[in-house]
Amino acid sequence: MKDLTFGTLIAVFEEIFGRGLFWAMVAVAVVTTLAYLYVLVRDRSMSMRKFLWAQLSMPLGAVAAVLFVQAVTHSSFRDIGGPVDVIVLLGIAAMGAVGIAILVYTLQSLLRRGS
Repeated sequence: MKDLTFGTLIAVFEEIFGRGLFWAMVAVAVVTTLAYLYVLVRDRSMSMRKFLWAQLSMPLGAVAAVLFVQAVTHSSFRDIGGPVDVIVLLGIAAMGAVGIAILVYTLQSLLRRGS
């Protein structure tokens, strides 16, 4: 693999997660992002109370993302081979934390409009 292209990344992720699960995760991410943008435009301001709850959920999202990837890839923590593996796991944790924060804020805003 000499060149890292967008198509190569798609193929690698499809191989890791399976075609169906990968595209389902992409669809969930797109729907969540669109709902979040809708909430931001609709409310025209951020609620600090909702934002606080979203931030408090971030550690749960980070742990859940790492455990999800470990389960899907049939890996365990003893398979971590070096610094690159740790960096990848930290990236997965960061994406899980941000993703759950966006999801929690969006769900709070859609389910109860006030405050």
